[in-house]
Amino acid sequence: MMKLHSSSSWPALILGIMLLTPQSSLASQNSITDRILKANEPYDSSRIESTHPLPDKTVWAKETGLGNEFKVLARKHSIERYRCSACHNQDKKVLVSDGALLAHGDITMNHGQGENNLACVECHHALDRDTLVDKQGKKIDFDHSYQLCGQCHFRQKRDWLGGAHGKRVKYWAGGRVIQNCTTCHPPHAPRFKKRMPATYSLPLKN
Repeated sequence: MMKLHSSSSWPALILGIMLLTPQSSLASQNSITDRILKANEPYDSSRIESTHPLPDKTVWAKETGLGNEFKVLARKHSIERYRCSACHNQDKKVLVSDGALLAHGDITMNHGQGENNLACVECHHALDRDTLVDKQGKKIDFDHSYQLCGQCHFRQKRDWLGGAHGKRVKYWAGGRVIQNCTTCHPPHAPRFKKRMPATYSLPLKN
């Protein structure tokens, strides 16, 4: 039997035990590698518990990107006056004078160039005011407004589907969550104002 002569022998003893012990017995019996090898179902990030919970208001996109389904931030709950049919319906006349000015006077249209500024009914359904409408007459839910934006801004939509345009809110694979077009671009005036960089490099002196 090994005899210890002093406390200075303990580190050497521990090192000897570690070297003689098989590595397989040191590894966890349920390591990440083991779990990956045992996995027999497609990866689904939405089933993983996270310290950063998903946003409450999301919907599954009606299109796929990178070959996978993904979620977008919902929109309807953030529209102050939704449902629009509360006022815009054929059974209820608006009796208030200047009702349009009172309800929508804060909207400044700047979507389109010059004389091509868009009219309301080019995006909003003329009869079913709770939906949007594309050029083919297809109704589009407000939560899926990217379908409407993409009919003109198809290059940006292509990049958005591929992950090169827009901001990702959660996850990189599986059930990724990304922002809707209108999360960043106000629909009535979507163009960002030009601005100079906050900092810049001073010109070099000869």
